[in-house]
Amino acid sequence: MRQALRLARAAGRRGEVPVGAVAVRDGEVIAAAGNTMERRGDAAAHAEMLVLRKVARLVGGWRLEGVTLYATLEPCPMCAGAMVQARIARCVYGARDPKKGADGSVYDVLRHPRNNHRIDVVEGVLSSECGSVLTTFFKQRRGVTGRSA
Repeated sequence: MRQALRLARAAGRRGEVPVGAVAVRDGEVIAAAGNTMERRGDAAAHAEMLVLRKVARLVGGWRLEGVTLYATLEPCPMCAGAMVQARIARCVYGARDPKKGADGSVYDVLRHPRNNHRIDVVEGVLSSECGSVLTTFFKQRRGVTGRSA
């Protein structure tokens, strides 16, 4: 998760929403990315989607069994759906997303009982730090500094 946080901070410095993701298989990082929606002009360029695509290229297919995806933010419905479709083994995320989270905050995609594939989900890893990166980014974007927002 620390590597995902570094990627999130780097994305924020580039003006992207600061979300980072890392894929691990057999204890080894095999792909990593930060959001690039603004730079690419692509609504699907979320960190998690970029990582899933990199891993698929690496393994030569879409079935990503045995992969754990770490993300600094609860996945949105698009990313969560892609994780289920890719059949990743596990999703570990930091902060909850009360606006579009798909692990129960708003939607229930990752653990929906009718999914044909079950993903092991671990939530809240370094949640304060992950949430702080996002909160700081949006406060700066709105021009709110040291005062209460």
